Amino acid sequence: MDSWTKEISKCIDGERIFSQSGRDAVIADKIFIVTGAAQGFGYGIAQAFAAMGARVALADMNERGAKDAAKVLASEYQSDCIGLAANVADEGQVAQMVADTVRHFGGLDVMVSCAGILKAGSLEDLTAEDFSRVNAVNYTGFFLCAKYASAVMKLQRGLDPARMHDIIEINSKSGLEGSKANFAYAGSKFGGIGLTQSFALELAPFGIKVNAICPGNLLDGPLWSDPEKGLFRQYLEAGKVPGAKTVEDVRAYYESKVPLGRGCRVDDVVRAVKYVIEQPYETGQAVPVTGGQVMLR
Repeated sequence: MDSWTKEISKCIDGERIFSQSGRDAVIADKIFIVTGAAQGFGYGIAQAFAAMGARVALADMNERGAKDAAKVLASEYQSDCIGLAANVADEGQVAQMVADTVRHFGGLDVMVSCAGILKAGSLEDLTAEDFSRVNAVNYTGFFLCAKYASAVMKLQRGLDPARMHDIIEINSKSGLEGSKANFAYAGSKFGGIGLTQSFALELAPFGIKVNAICPGNLLDGPLWSDPEKGLFRQYLEAGKVPGAKTVEDVRAYYESKVPLGRGCRVDDVVRAVKYVIEQPYETGQAVPVTGGQVMLR
């Protein structure tokens, strides 16, 4: 047992493991880490589970945003929430994030790896630096979150051999099919599903389920709609949508690709996350939440 694990083991609240109850029979009093939680999917997931009675560490590179978001949720839902600074591509910061969570709450039940970045561009245009940066956050970041979260979960499993835990990657429909002029992101998400399946096999003996949620396009979220850096703007400038003259043209194109006729919403993703937590007999899966845009083969 290394020094980090020895220190964390002293912070785990053993009594908590045998006394969970509350507003939602499955979720209440569970301890979550949600990365990328200052905005977008991450914030929406943290908000939803705080409302169900979970205790949530909101982690983000934007420390101020994470702390402010935690204060809002704590006030609104009378839930124990904290905000933490974390660059998921930095091993030391991920280890600190997990350690701070365990010190504050006494354990960790669910790791939601939601932090992610996207840089669109063709093979001709995208730089090696951009490619590496996308993979550092989306691929290496998930590995680091799983590595340190699973160490805590194994210790807790030792206290209660029947206890189950969850590691969940918020992946993408781009992890299920390729994406033109968006290969860095799609490649990192395909890789994330490979990690999900591999971690599921490795961690199953410890009662740790590992699943990926693959949302469709959150068209109303900041990733898409930011007027300067959002995907509508990026895709327009990258020529990803033939004939598009405006960001409105890009939006209409993506809405037209969805059989159910709209973009993905945060509550769609929350339902999928809750499902894989509640389902004790599901691991290694990539769950599509795409309105039928991408269907499993």
